[in-house]
Amino acid sequence: MEGVKAGRTVKDVSPHEFVKAYAAHLKRSGKIELPHWTDIVKTGRFKELAPYDPDWYYIRAASMARKIYLRQGIGVGGFQKIYGGRKRNGSRPPHFCKSSGAIARHILQQLQKINIVESNEKGGRRITSQGCRDLDQVAGRVVIIS
Repeated sequence: MEGVKAGRTVKDVSPHEFVKAYAAHLKRSGKIELPHWTDIVKTGRFKELAPYDPDWYYIRAASMARKIYLRQGIGVGGFQKIYGGRKRNGSRPPHFCKSSGAIARHILQQLQKINIVESNEKGGRRITSQGCRDLDQVAGRVVIIS
C-alpha cells in the first residue's frame, strides 16, 4: 500500500499539529480581520493576564473550527464551557468559570463571514461543505509524526 495515498481528514491527524497548521493558514489567507482589542483582552474572567502569544486569536479560531467540524450544533455557550477554567479565589476554594462569550461570538461571526461555518436550524453552528473541504485540505498537509 505504499503507492496509495489515503485522503486524511481532521479526525486522522494530531489535534495540536492541525490547529497550528490551520491557524497559520487563516493568518496567511488574511480573510479574518482581527478586532482592535486582541492585544489587551483577557480570554475569561478567571484569567489574570491577556494571552502572551500575539497569534492567539487565529489559534482560537482554528480550534473552534475543528470543534465544530467534530461536533455540529455547538454554539457560544458551549464554547464558553469548553474554554472555561479554574478561577483562583485566593484563600477561598477555586471554582469553574466560563470563558468570554464576546470572543467566541466574534470568532464565530468571522468564520461565518468567510463561509467556514453556518447557523444550524437546531441551534448553534455547523460546518459548511466549503469549510469541510478547507479543513480536510489543511489536514492532508499536516505531517503525521509517529
